Amino acid sequence: MELRVFTEPQQGATYDDLVRVAQEAERLGFGAFFRSDHYLGMGTEGLPGPSDAWVTLAGLARETSTIRLGTMMTSATFRHPGPLAISVANVDQMSGGRVELGIGAGWFEAEHTAYGIPFPSTAERFDRFEEQLAVITGLWATPVGERFDFAGAHYRIEGSPALPKPVQAKPPVLVGGLGKRRTPELAARYADEFNLPFVDEETTATQFARVRAACEAQGRDPRTLTWSNALVLCVGADEAEVARRAAAIGREPDELRTNGLGGTPGEVVDKIGRYAELGAERLYLQVLDLADLDHLRLVAAEVMPQV
Repeated sequence: MELRVFTEPQQGATYDDLVRVAQEAERLGFGAFFRSDHYLGMGTEGLPGPSDAWVTLAGLARETSTIRLGTMMTSATFRHPGPLAISVANVDQMSGGRVELGIGAGWFEAEHTAYGIPFPSTAERFDRFEEQLAVITGLWATPVGERFDFAGAHYRIEGSPALPKPVQAKPPVLVGGLGKRRTPELAARYADEFNLPFVDEETTATQFARVRAACEAQGRDPRTLTWSNALVLCVGADEAEVARRAAAIGREPDELRTNGLGGTPGEVVDKIGRYAELGAERLYLQVLDLADLDHLRLVAAEVMPQV
């Protein structure tokens, strides 16, 4: 099981906070540093204010050297697919080929209203999401010297040189969520990784099965997908430390044991094992207290070697 660090900077973080976490995660051997792509705090002002995901990752690309970098998830409502493909390719070049693109249809209406971003209906958001996946992957796959064209209901591209190219032949694309039909179909068609955020084991088993069935319906071997979960992290060396870390993020220890990855290292290792039995190969550890680097150090010392 690969363990990755996942942050939510819209809840209140500076760029320097993210640099410290990313560099420590790299030093400790975590597989990746991911950040959310949101422009509005949830239940908080999120001071000093939001940071743009791809601007941040561009900076981190130059301030780290080995850890992989990505979004969970970039909203398809935020950017046109052509410029997004360029941004991701640029950051991939800046990082030496360490970038991954998590992308979704978008869901948080309030942040759209707060910053003047159109928020279409659910059906239209998924239509645009599907076209974005086709355009982004199509641009990257077009050989140098050839042209890319696309005629969709929402995006039209004519004679694009499809430049620049990322360092990787194709930066991994992550798709996730609980949709029963379109999400599994899009994951089977375009994704390199399927992710489930903040769900229990039963829900994981059910949705993984839907995605496997969608792969098989499209003639794709489900084993070519990487399977992952994201869970909020709250680990303590003892019960007092678990309680202290839970309080720091406004949660209860028992609730985190049920709905997240909470408890002592032994408890957490056992729960990770249950997700592994369902097919999960990666866990994104949602770290909400970015000042508590000892939290990451405990996981690296007491959890990572056992999974």
